[in-house]
Amino acid sequence: MKRPLGFLIWCALAALGNAQAPVPVAKPQRPIPEIEHVMIISIDGLRPDRMLLANTPVMHAMVQQGSYSFWAKTIVMAITLPAHVSMLTGVNPRKHKIEWNDDLPLKEPVYPKQPTLFEMAKKVGYTTALVTGKAKFEPLTKPGTLDYQFVPEKDLETDEPVCDQAVEVIGRLKPNVLFVHFPADDKAGHKYGWGSAEQLAVIERADACVGRIRAAVEAAGLGASTFMVVTADHGGAGLTHGPEDPRSRTIPWIATGPRVRKRFDLTQIAALDVRTEDTCATACWLLGLALPVYFDGSPVRQAFGEAK
Repeated sequence: MKRPLGFLIWCALAALGNAQAPVPVAKPQRPIPEIEHVMIISIDGLRPDRMLLANTPVMHAMVQQGSYSFWAKTIVMAITLPAHVSMLTGVNPRKHKIEWNDDLPLKEPVYPKQPTLFEMAKKVGYTTALVTGKAKFEPLTKPGTLDYQFVPEKDLETDEPVCDQAVEVIGRLKPNVLFVHFPADDKAGHKYGWGSAEQLAVIERADACVGRIRAAVEAAGLGASTFMVVTADHGGAGLTHGPEDPRSRTIPWIATGPRVRKRFDLTQIAALDVRTEDTCATACWLLGLALPVYFDGSPVRQAFGEAK
């Protein structure tokens, strides 16, 4: 029997009315309730001594305001893509399987074998964002894990476009998890040499970009709820970086935020050796995420004065 149009519309509206609304995901309990946002800033190729020698007032101020190590360690390979994947999965390259360092023309995308921080955070309802300056970061953009992503088609030569994107997404999205990658320091190291005057100038511009991000965090009303880490994927020497060279493997790790110990050099704790995998573990711990047993990293709890 043919139904009148009005009856069909009524049925459709009734079905919509009876449909169950999506059940919001309850965010987990956090050890430091004030911290709702985690921001990881990686300055590609930043060697700690170069950062200290350059005119970097923003990062120097972060040292005074937080906890730090200038003897943190990256992965043995000390190259960009595998190191950043370790930074954001908490495991070494043998486990995450991203062991190349090029923007490969793959027929099908390849993602880490272990979940990224973004994937783990999204599963419990956090918002996530990634802003990078190199095209090779596609393995970190698994569908469904990011609310916002910026990965250029070609590597950027300067940090300012990355900073512009990061500032915009902080104000608009206010992500719970944000990863920002500045490419220019590494570019300058390969072209002019690690420690060259040209590289120091680039580091100083990166410092200004970090300052813009910190200002954007305050402008968005997130200053009292944000844990921020400034770190790197590797250092370098001469015109390159490579495995088992301490000048390549040593990276900075500077943390600020609620309850972070101020002016605290983490190397005062002799048994503590901060590693790049610890960045992911610390972020997971702060967000109340379960720490997988397969993690190679551990939360840097020693950076906090009060935490349960």
